Amino acid sequence: MSNAAKINEVLEQAKTFFFLTTDGDQPKGRPFGFHMLVEDKLYFGCGTFKNVWKQLSANPKVEVVALTSDGFMRYDGTVKIVRDDTLIAKVREAMPQIMAMYDEHGWEMGLFYLENGHAEIRGIMDLKEEFDV
Repeated sequence: MSNAAKINEVLEQAKTFFFLTTDGDQPKGRPFGFHMLVEDKLYFGCGTFKNVWKQLSANPKVEVVALTSDGFMRYDGTVKIVRDDTLIAKVREAMPQIMAMYDEHGWEMGLFYLENGHAEIRGIMDLKEEFDV
């Protein structure tokens, strides 16, 4: 299993995970749920009208924290924004109701992945795995 697939598996188990960003000098955290693994690259998405998008654009260094029933994962890296209609089509397949709402309001879904990343997957009492991504 690839490292990206390992991270994706933890996110699947967690269902909801948290993106940690900064807003100026203030830390910010918010729940996320959307992610998709395409050709061994893990993509995330959010509306470009949201504050989190502005924060990701201003300071692309982020951390993702996911909690599972038997442990947690920390995954940090630098946001790389992607504009790709093929990927947006995959998002439409995965989340048709949300994308219909975006279309209705004229909102844009922004996609990104993390590069130069590092992941740490831990059990409640022990380190399971740590690797660069």
